[in-house]
Amino acid sequence: MPSDEQQRRVLDPERDAAALKALTHPLRIRLLGLLRQDGPATASELAVRTGESSASTSYHLRVLAKYAFVAEAEHRDGRERRWRAVHAVTSWSNTAMEASPGSRAYVSVSRRAQVEHLEASLARHEADLAEGRLGQEWVEPSGISDLVPRLTPESLTELWEVLDRKLEELTARDARDPRATQVVLLTAGLPLAPRDHGTEPDAPSRTAPHADDAS
Repeated sequence: MPSDEQQRRVLDPERDAAALKALTHPLRIRLLGLLRQDGPATASELAVRTGESSASTSYHLRVLAKYAFVAEAEHRDGRERRWRAVHAVTSWSNTAMEASPGSRAYVSVSRRAQVEHLEASLARHEADLAEGRLGQEWVEPSGISDLVPRLTPESLTELWEVLDRKLEELTARDARDPRATQVVLLTAGLPLAPRDHGTEPDAPSRTAPHADDAS
């Protein structure tokens, strides 16, 4: 199994300023995500999946390659260049990324791209179940939860650490299990400041199911 260093690229806003600027583009984030999710692909294949022209996807893939987010993969027939993601995960220090407008812009664009990815993944998941590409054993454990606990900064940090450790443990355990498949996990921890309900509009009402109703 690749080491965590091989799987993860940690961005630094000072050292990687040019790379961050290049990645602050929704299509590039989407292309990188598709290569990570579904494996190597050509610019033409990615054009079909994104609705963009192959000239556009080819250009943006070359930009991603310039900053070592993607690299050439083994060619199947030698006719068209295939691309692969270099790392499985891109991460950063939120505190460090707050230091400049450019890095803050990247974080904002990236987070919104993740929400769009969740919407697309939900549609794909529902279609996979409806059309029999996923077995019924996946119905019960799948779902989306919407929870609003009260936590301190230390507890939220600990929660992220626990999730990372547990996911690493389970991924290693299931690495050779033929039943294992890709599971989209979008985790969010977004603290909200208290509102003065007498002067500020309320936040959108909570409509997502509770964890007990999420499967």
